[in-house]
Amino acid sequence: MLIKNESELVGIKKISEVVAITLKKMCEYAKVGMSTKELDDFGAEILKSYGAKSAPYATYKFPGWACISIDKEFCHGIPSDKRILREGELINIDVSAELGGYYSDNGCSFVVGEDIHNHQPLVNASKEILKIAIEHIKEGVRIADIGEMIEKESKKRGYKVIKNLAGHGVGRRLHEPPHEILNYKNRLNFDKFKKNSVVAIETFISTHSTIAETLSDGWTMVGNKGGYMTQHEHTIVVTDGAPLILTTGNGVWD
Repeated sequence: MLIKNESELVGIKKISEVVAITLKKMCEYAKVGMSTKELDDFGAEILKSYGAKSAPYATYKFPGWACISIDKEFCHGIPSDKRILREGELINIDVSAELGGYYSDNGCSFVVGEDIHNHQPLVNASKEILKIAIEHIKEGVRIADIGEMIEKESKKRGYKVIKNLAGHGVGRRLHEPPHEILNYKNRLNFDKFKKNSVVAIETFISTHSTIAETLSDGWTMVGNKGGYMTQHEHTIVVTDGAPLILTTGNGVWD
């Protein structure tokens, strides 16, 4: 969405604060021995307390309040009482919600318990690359150039990017134009970031794969060549200078 007045800014700020708080609390609550359904139920209660609705459910009938993906699940993992968190696993929580007609989106990958499988370098790379990308976004910057930057920073660290997942516009719907804020340079995309636009910027940094494939459950995605992936995401407002990060309260960079 393009913010046209103060009331729209207030609306998008409010839901962004809600999803940021929810994500932060869910990350803190996640513990070894807990089911992903229990974690999802915890997040659901936080969203309900603000009067917010799950955006994936409202938009796509996703079977959960948040997407919770474990280990070699890259994204869109379905919360389940049968999936128990284990020591050292890589987890991704993606929280998006609607409140008062406004949508916001954010996500975070982290290690549950002790990092016995050495996933932390991948987590750190994703966080760092998201920060670098966002710091370079302003009015007039080509979307493709940010994608090129993300891929270059990934390669520097010895990682790959997922090419069929992307950041996107957000605001009045969960997914709005621009639909393809990719993690690599699409040379056919000449679109530029617009002032006052609201966008969700996401990293998709992987160890082995470059394509995410959907499993038979119709939701969960894994890598075409296996391995692991981390995702970190902020919703921002583009300005003619430094972006306004609406979901800064999620603690992704803490």
